[in-house]
Amino acid sequence: MRTILNICRFLLAATFIFSGFVKGIDPLGTAYKLHDYFIAFGMEWLNPATTVFAVLLCAAELLIGLLLLFGAGMRLGVLGALIFMLVFTPLTLYLAIANPVSDCGCFGDAIKLTNWQTFFKNIVFLVAAIVLFVNRDELRTRHTALWSFVATIVLAVVAVLPSVHGLLRLPAIDFRPYHIGANIPDAMRVPDDAPADVYRTTLIYEKDGQTQEFDETNYPWQDSTWVFVDSRSELVERGYTPPIGNFALHSPSGDDLTDSLLNRCDYLLLVVAKRLEDMPQRSIGLLKQLQSQALQGGVAFACATASPIDVMERTTQQHGIEHFVQADETLLKTIVRANPGILLLHRGTIIGKWHWRVMPKLDLSGQQSIDAQCLKLQLQHRNHLLVGLLFVLLIGVLVLCYPPRRW
Repeated sequence: MRTILNICRFLLAATFIFSGFVKGIDPLGTAYKLHDYFIAFGMEWLNPATTVFAVLLCAAELLIGLLLLFGAGMRLGVLGALIFMLVFTPLTLYLAIANPVSDCGCFGDAIKLTNWQTFFKNIVFLVAAIVLFVNRDELRTRHTALWSFVATIVLAVVAVLPSVHGLLRLPAIDFRPYHIGANIPDAMRVPDDAPADVYRTTLIYEKDGQTQEFDETNYPWQDSTWVFVDSRSELVERGYTPPIGNFALHSPSGDDLTDSLLNRCDYLLLVVAKRLEDMPQRSIGLLKQLQSQALQGGVAFACATASPIDVMERTTQQHGIEHFVQADETLLKTIVRANPGILLLHRGTIIGKWHWRVMPKLDLSGQQSIDAQCLKLQLQHRNHLLVGLLFVLLIGVLVLCYPPRRW
């Protein structure tokens, strides 16, 4: 029985840690998904609190997984896992049947599952959670009550850190197609040999007051006694879908500037501000500085926004920021999780991506290689992530190996 309990425990621990982490590093993406849920269920009044709910949800999932993995606060971890599965299993069943939201978002942008796949997955985890809860008395802790309490508090702080980093900076790992190193034009292309969508066409004919359905191989095209009534098409198999399919930038007058900005510019400093009116006041000075540096260094500059033209004009008059292009708001929220965020592109390839709060100082005058500067910044970012991971592992070692033990 202990083997079964350990399998259930570590299965749930791994799933909750992975789910909580991949959503926690991108709290705004999780908030956007909760926004879709609230609209689908007629709960729009909760939309102002989506970011708070997203952080709490991700931190709770990650904490439950850590408690189950490290064995600290085991009963709390088991109870939390059971509550999660009792809530989300019937919810995903409803989503699978009614399909108000096509992607449940349970693993963020890391793994995409259909609603039915999510439901069947949750059935397995619900059974594991029930097994652990029923046999919770056999899950004896190795820690004293005081150590378990302290470890739970420490792990709770650790569980919140990915979301805090994602809000104040950018997601530590970017699973979206607009990650550093992605070439946007290449990601929009469909290969010549790519499979196309496959549809099943049903043809409806009528004869002697009765209707009958046919397909394209057996419909009575030579029998004039059958009268065509209607037809319908059903998607049988989806073909190739490019990673980026809706990237488009337009001038305020409606001209398509996508090709000229991506393919004809050597370097492009692209500011992404989904709503100019919602930008923090402190970010405006940064944008003015970036605009000046880019133009002086011969680097193309553009500010992509979904705000209306009158807001663009007011921003230009009040703050001197120009070179606006319009884009879909959903696209801008997908490109970067910040308002504003900054991208540096080299011939359509993203070589730098920053939150406005942590925008580094770049030399755009040509005296230093811009690519080399961005590579150096990427290496520094990876080193910071490595230090953070080692910190979490150190906490895990302390929790597992050095507490007072009792059986």
